[in-house]
Amino acid sequence: MKLKHLLPMMALTATTAFAQGLTTGIDKANMNLAVKPGTDFFEYAGGGWMKAHPLTPEFSRYGQFNALDEMNRSRLKSLIEEMAAKQAAPGTLEQKVGALYRLAMDSVRRNREGFTPIKPLLERVAKVEDKQTYFFLVNELGRQGVPAFMSVGCDADLKNAKMNLVQINQGGITLGERDYYLENDEATLKIRNAYKEYIKQLFTMTGDDAATAQKKMEAVLAIETRIAKASYSATQLRDVEGNYHKMTYLELVKNYPGIDWSTLFLLQGIPAVKEVSVNQPEPIHELEKIFAETSLDDLKAYLSFNVIRDASNALSDDFRAATFNFFGRTMQGSEQDRPRWKRAVGAVEGVLGMAIGKIYAEKYFPESSKKRMLELVKNLQVALSERIDQQTWMSAETKKQAHEKLNSFYVKIGYPDQWRSYDGLNIDENLSYYENLTRATVFDTDYYIQKRVNKPVDIHEWGMTPQTINAYYNPTTNEICFPAGILQPPFFNAEADDAANYGAIGVVIGHEMTHGFDDQGAQFDKDGNLRNWWTEQDKKNFKARTERMVKFFDKIEVLPGLHANGALTCGENIADHGGLKVAFQAFQNAMKQAPLTTVDGLTPEQRFFISYALVWAGNTRDEALRNLVKTDPHSPGRWRVNGALPQIPAWYKAFNIKKGDKLYIAPKDRVDIW
Repeated sequence: MKLKHLLPMMALTATTAFAQGLTTGIDKANMNLAVKPGTDFFEYAGGGWMKAHPLTPEFSRYGQFNALDEMNRSRLKSLIEEMAAKQAAPGTLEQKVGALYRLAMDSVRRNREGFTPIKPLLERVAKVEDKQTYFFLVNELGRQGVPAFMSVGCDADLKNAKMNLVQINQGGITLGERDYYLENDEATLKIRNAYKEYIKQLFTMTGDDAATAQKKMEAVLAIETRIAKASYSATQLRDVEGNYHKMTYLELVKNYPGIDWSTLFLLQGIPAVKEVSVNQPEPIHELEKIFAETSLDDLKAYLSFNVIRDASNALSDDFRAATFNFFGRTMQGSEQDRPRWKRAVGAVEGVLGMAIGKIYAEKYFPESSKKRMLELVKNLQVALSERIDQQTWMSAETKKQAHEKLNSFYVKIGYPDQWRSYDGLNIDENLSYYENLTRATVFDTDYYIQKRVNKPVDIHEWGMTPQTINAYYNPTTNEICFPAGILQPPFFNAEADDAANYGAIGVVIGHEMTHGFDDQGAQFDKDGNLRNWWTEQDKKNFKARTERMVKFFDKIEVLPGLHANGALTCGENIADHGGLKVAFQAFQNAMKQAPLTTVDGLTPEQRFFISYALVWAGNTRDEALRNLVKTDPHSPGRWRVNGALPQIPAWYKAFNIKKGDKLYIAPKDRVDIW
């Protein structure tokens, strides 16, 4: 999970639960009982499920999240097609949904159009005769969603969390992570060489001869490599203080004179502001040098590539195939593209996500589920409070601050109380699919600018749509959010007993709560401000414990020669660790009121841990795994099980794990934070 209150007496009891027809939620067919729990718990708990769900050509990885996502996507398809079938008046939600879905599905029209929809943009780039005009065009297209050079947005001010602040971030590298441009191991070189071919292919598909495409590719790669060298790594981006540099607008202009900020803000629709944060100064300084030192022709090649790449999924099938071949096949290992209808559903969701979410929540999320989740959250909140009190390494002074933060959590469950309006967005089937997506991007950009720039933070705003299968913690609002999409089996099962629900959704809840106290979240106070609320000694104790987590995961060899990145995944690993401990304690509290018994040879405690592990069951291709290790702050699923559980004393007791078992860790070497 970003994957980011106590019920003193749970309504579920062992006797009433089973009297009502509730089950353990454990199907032994999903397990691999031939494997010992202490040897490979990931395989023991989920081996049967993984064997029954092998990777198909479409997927680079397939796990429980994907399985639930597939079911959800079918539901959304039915909702969308039902709306699209109506004779809707212009401007209505039904008309917008139907028009966009039909455009996304109409491959015949797109294949006829080829790259015609972007020809005017490419011609404008080609006609640019000076760098000032070039910079105007870069920012005009930026408002339309064409990526280039940097990212400018608006979010909460980390040290004044009730107000939004315009924030300038690094960007400009298509591969996302700097290591893809700088490392020279065999796997990285293979990706970089394929990337070069992809760039050349897009240029030849839009009319350039081979020699011109080669020259333009070299220009694009040179610019992106310069940006990559100055860019922060994925690990560096986790340094909260190191990615916050607030200044006045006048200081921005003075400190970064090589960028025409007034033009940038004007053409991207951002009104006058007094303050900004340049979150990564070094890459922005490098952009100043790039603008000054790079030839106009090379800069134009870079912008043209971004126009084509950004549009490729909305053009003819050959453009989509080229993009899938690189990003899907080379980067992720997928053998086959997603069906067109899935991409069309995703497009409608991307443009009209909250509108679709409202209908989804009304149909698929009962009020009883929201009530039950609120009870679980309350139970987990009390358990975390108890865990805080039990920490011997933490002073009373810091514990008091931690309790205040915990008690200030803002909880969001299912769907928002206030729904976003899409009035003013015009989807016109007389225009191309690409042009309509561009319109939608401008509409979205303007919406967030008007909502956020120079405005206080709206605590009611959701960071995910209701149909999203995920959850998050936001440190600046101190909120935990659980969308309706994830509140389904195997995460939340109204027909399963406490062992299953505390082991699955309970750990999810505990995970998000613990994010408020992980190595990043712990730097924010109860009001969401970046402020130290720890005593100096407690801070040292906490850092020593988190460093043990980093070192443990650094030693894990994910693939031959490829180790996990403990620093990158530290926050998520802490959240898994805390989530397990907090959920297990809440589960033990619940069993004091309603004890469970052994069922089908599995104790309640065993079922708790099996339920947790089964959530992460899944198969992943090596290409996708390699990419995840480089870019994802979450550990791979196998290690969210085999790396997390051996730190939990209750797991050893539940399965009688002994010294000599492969996963055994001596007590003195285990991570112990929350």
